[in-house]
Amino acid sequence: MENKKYKIVVYAISKNEEKFVDRWMDSMSEADEIIVLDTGSTDKTVEMLKARGATVHVQTVTPWRFDVARNISLSLVPDDADICVCTDIDEFFHKGWRKLLENAWTDNVSQAQYRYTWNFTPEGKEGVVFWAEKIHARHGFKWTHPVHEILEWISPSPMGRKIAVQGIQLDHKADETKSRAQYLPLLEMSVAEDPDDDRNMHYLGREYMFKGRWEDCIKTLKKHLEMPRATWKDERASSMRFIAKSYLMLKDIEQAKIWYMKSICEAPHLREPYCDMATALYITEEWEGVIYFIKSALKIKERPQTYINEESAWGGLPYDLLSIAYYKMGNLRLSLEYATKALEFYPNDERLKKNVKIIQSALDKKSENK
Repeated sequence: MENKKYKIVVYAISKNEEKFVDRWMDSMSEADEIIVLDTGSTDKTVEMLKARGATVHVQTVTPWRFDVARNISLSLVPDDADICVCTDIDEFFHKGWRKLLENAWTDNVSQAQYRYTWNFTPEGKEGVVFWAEKIHARHGFKWTHPVHEILEWISPSPMGRKIAVQGIQLDHKADETKSRAQYLPLLEMSVAEDPDDDRNMHYLGREYMFKGRWEDCIKTLKKHLEMPRATWKDERASSMRFIAKSYLMLKDIEQAKIWYMKSICEAPHLREPYCDMATALYITEEWEGVIYFIKSALKIKERPQTYINEESAWGGLPYDLLSIAYYKMGNLRLSLEYATKALEFYPNDERLKKNVKIIQSALDKKSENK
């Protein structure tokens, strides 16, 4: 590559990733070196990576911790590297990322943020999108926390600037068959190690929700909200939403409504609390409320650059709920309009297709009877 300013090294950890190796190597090939710590693959991951030009070191990590594995992999990066790029094998950059990074990086930069799409809908539309920050200077950082690991500045010297590099896009298309079983015990360990870390308390409560442990979710996230360091309104609102969902699953609809309203008040700039409140009112068939909260959500036009955003709130769900609410209230014209919009987001959804036909048929009959 012409006009190289910096030595850029990609580093990663792997285990049984053979289905992603070629895509990942194609994407990472803009780097000067690619270094992988394999932690015990039993498939062809290691040989495939080596065949594509990666330097692979094999070492098991017992007991397993993501931060330990990341730090070992980072230690394998040559000392003379200028910029380290940490990715997972099931992720890939869009082409041209290196040039964008080099153009933005200067000698007084320590870390770079970039746009990251964590998941995709079955239709291929973006799901959760936020700005990741796993590009960093070679020296001064270590990884910390057993899971949901983050980079921590440990040098006695002041950290350099953190920049946001416009145009760099990293996509995550995961192996949905892989188990999340290890996450909960690692999160419990992480909270035990650092009980004052509000971020991991939030993640632990969220994981309890994923596991259907509703009471544990409520207890943990209420504790998160009481923590002195839990000041980020977006994350606080998210905890309130998860508490509300847990109450909803426990059939306590009134508490669910209360906590959804708290979430809206905490972060009125987010769509998700409004959409969740509307969903709760859909369950109780309070159609005017559904319309009010969805229309409030749709007034928010700018998707936040944080991890706390969900595809449903920015996809077809608001229009789907509006369509149903207007249908129940007898406004077939608006019902059809919003059902059609919902179908544009999910063109293969059979329920939405059926809804459009039902509403159109009802409109036709109404016209005939005039």
